Order: sequence, then C-alpha cells, then structure tokens
Amino acid sequence: MTIKVKLKNISKVYDLYEKKSDKFLSLFRVRNKEHRQFMALNNVSFEVSQGETVGLIGLNGSGKSTLSNILGGVLQPSDGSIEVNGKSSLIAISAGLNNNLSGLDNIELKCIMHGLSKEEIEKVRDDIIEFADIGDYIYQPVKDYSSGMKSRLGFAISVHTDPDILIIDEALSVGDSTFTQKCLKKMREFQDKGKTIFFVSHSAEQMRTFCEKIVWLHYGKVKEIGESNEVVKHYQEFTKWFNNLSNEEKKEYKSKQLSEQNVVGFRRNENKQEMDKYEWLKNSLVLIPLAIMGLLMVLN
Repeated sequence: MTIKVKLKNISKVYDLYEKKSDKFLSLFRVRNKEHRQFMALNNVSFEVSQGETVGLIGLNGSGKSTLSNILGGVLQPSDGSIEVNGKSSLIAISAGLNNNLSGLDNIELKCIMHGLSKEEIEKVRDDIIEFADIGDYIYQPVKDYSSGMKSRLGFAISVHTDPDILIIDEALSVGDSTFTQKCLKKMREFQDKGKTIFFVSHSAEQMRTFCEKIVWLHYGKVKEIGESNEVVKHYQEFTKWFNNLSNEEKKEYKSKQLSEQNVVGFRRNENKQEMDKYEWLKNSLVLIPLAIMGLLMVLN
C-alpha cells in the first residue's frame, strides 16, 4: 500500500524570550548556548498509508496542533524529516482565513492557494457557500464571525478543494450537532474515495468509530500508536487516573512533564554547526545598514 505520509524523528522547538526586546536583539547576535527553548514535539516518527484515517489524541498542550500544522505545511519541523505524498489541506478554526476579507473573498483566496483555476473556483463556489450555511455573513469580514462560523467556512472550503490528505484539528468542536453530522458525512465520503485523513478531537466516541489508527501524544512525545479501540481505551484509563488526582498532584505531574520539554542549545538540524560558521555574516548584514542609518541621523 502507498505510503502517503512519513515522519522520521520530527522535533519542533520554540525559542522562549522573557521580554519582547530579547527576541529583537536575538537577530543581532550569535545564539547563546544557554538560550531557553521549549520542545513542543520530541522525536515523533510514524507512517500513514493511503486511505487510512488517523486520530491524534492527548491532553491540551500535548503537541497535537503543532503536529497538525507540520502535516499541513504551515510549520516546518526544527529537526527530522517529513514526506507528504500528495496535496494536504488543514482545517482548523480560522486557519488560513484573512480576517479583513469577506467570506466570499476568502473562498477565492484559499481556493487559489490550493491551486484551483478561476474556472474551477466558479464551479465550487456555490457548493462551498451552501455547505458553510452562514447566510449573509458570507459577504461580511471574517473578523465579525463567531468561531463556529469560521470553522464552517474553513471546513467547507477545504473539503471542496479535493485534497489528497485532510487534516482536521478540532474544527468540529465549535459547531452545532447538525453541522458536525454533515461534516462527518463528508469525511465518510472522503474515506470511500480512499483519501487519507488526520483527525484531532476530544471525542473518544468519534475517535473510536471514525479512525482506524490512533497516535497518542503526551507532552510532545508519542506515548502509543495502534488500533483505535485499544489506544482510546488506554487513553481513557490514563485520563481517569489523572482526573482522580488532587489539584496539588495534578500540578506536580504537569510541572514535571513540562520541565522535560524545556531544553537548552537544541541544534535545529544536522547542518546547524555548518550554519553557525556564517552566523556572524548574517548578523553583519543586519547590523551594518542600521549602523549607517544611525550615523546619518547623527550627522544630520
């Protein structure tokens, strides 16, 4: 069976700054080895075949959305490699929507971004509007939408661009039950067509009935990958154990897990050492123009 997505040792690290000025100043100096960083994903590896529907579960902050954004091409991993065989589309609340444009304009913009021609956009525009079912709000700026309306529009656009790989990041959690059922029906159609789907949801029942395989993320690491019923069962056992802890025990557990995600001096890729040799050049190219501008201001 064709491998549609392959992740090998994927890690994602974010720089942590105590002040906004520290972030600005970091542009002008070689990175300090003691610079604080947060590892949102740590050495994540798995493969997904064509036609599989894979669920991503985990506590809030486990790295599900970070992984979804990497799968959708919105983020690049700090380390590791990802191979995506086909066109992917990420559906998350307001993902890729321009708040200052109307819903109608966003339909055209996102369809163009997905590679649709003007003629193809004309063919699907009415279907998108009908599926989103947000009435005259389609003519209003997206910034005036509720989270549910944004989710409706984002889902409607994505499923009508006919992606090979659909990534749904809790986009169904803000809609009403009628719209959720309509979305699940559409996703079933995608399954019947042999599409590959990644599904992020807090609904254990949706995960169990809709997904063949589950990836359980736990504070940035893969805790378990396997058949949906088995992994969901283990996850529910864990959440039951966690919820029975006292507030102090929960706080202590979270603190311990988060401390392991704080890293120092993480090398972003295997070429990092080579890149550091030229860091001084990059800094010079930024500093020299600023120095010249400052000198001109003094002379004037």
